[in-house]
Amino acid sequence: MKFKLGDFVRFVDEKREGYVTRIIDAQTLGVTDEDGFEIPVAVSNLTSVHGHGVVAEEVDVPKPVQVNVPGVTKIENGIYVAAATDDKAGNVVHLHMQNQSPNTLLLNLTTERRGKYANAFHGIIQPYSLALVYAASLADLELWPEFTFQVLVAGIAEAKPIDPLVIRKKFRAKDFSTEQKELPNLKNKGWLVRLDDLVPVTIDAQKLKESFFKSADEKKMVEAPAKEVDLHIEKLRDDHHFLEAGEILQIQLTHFQKALDAAVVHHFDKMVFIHGSGNGTLRDKIHKLISKNPHIKTYMDARKEKFGYGATEVVFK
Repeated sequence: MKFKLGDFVRFVDEKREGYVTRIIDAQTLGVTDEDGFEIPVAVSNLTSVHGHGVVAEEVDVPKPVQVNVPGVTKIENGIYVAAATDDKAGNVVHLHMQNQSPNTLLLNLTTERRGKYANAFHGIIQPYSLALVYAASLADLELWPEFTFQVLVAGIAEAKPIDPLVIRKKFRAKDFSTEQKELPNLKNKGWLVRLDDLVPVTIDAQKLKESFFKSADEKKMVEAPAKEVDLHIEKLRDDHHFLEAGEILQIQLTHFQKALDAAVVHHFDKMVFIHGSGNGTLRDKIHKLISKNPHIKTYMDARKEKFGYGATEVVFK
């Protein structure tokens, strides 16, 4: 019988159950019991426990859990790993790929430990659904492999194609240091780790090199932005009524970054970005980008008497 990580199994020769949390070799598995101890067990001494949650199906690829109502969750659109705790084995977490977006994802998940690679999951994840992709013991967090998520995004019709994502993630203690929260579409509490925030910025080395040799006149061809940049979507797009929330946010962030880069080129001393108050998502994203920009000295809430709490003033170095 073929077992995979996350399977709930029972010992043949004694009254004990647990989850497969490590594949030691072809004949031996690491099974973590309800007390949190991982025990090496021969494959021949294990049997599957059928009907135990989503991990008991004997299939090569876990099936996504379908969700009919996307609006029930309160998390921002994106791609996440939902790490759910387990009632029977306190140290075990079940990692689910959470597709909190209107797009269909084709996912291939590979693990790497000490130069050895293994395919952990491959399959389709429908919009606003999830799939179990891995299970392991938190007690062995330092021994967890590095994960490579290769994601092909099937976008909405008549929209610009989304580039494939390759996200490498090594889980650390800080990923599980916050308080556990309710997870979308799962019974148990746990942690959410956003993946599409981890996509590395690609730098075109040739374009960067060419920019060093541009004349001052060529550099000045970048149009100077306004001193106050309004990021409300109705100011940026006439067709905003037809856009998804995730698309709106991406358009706003792109406009923000373009205006910020232009301000640096034109040696602005400061500028204001009007983002509105709303639920704070756009403001938080902007502040995160600002805090990482080497050209910015500081930032603060813009004049409250004029903007309320809906604008941020940026001061350049």
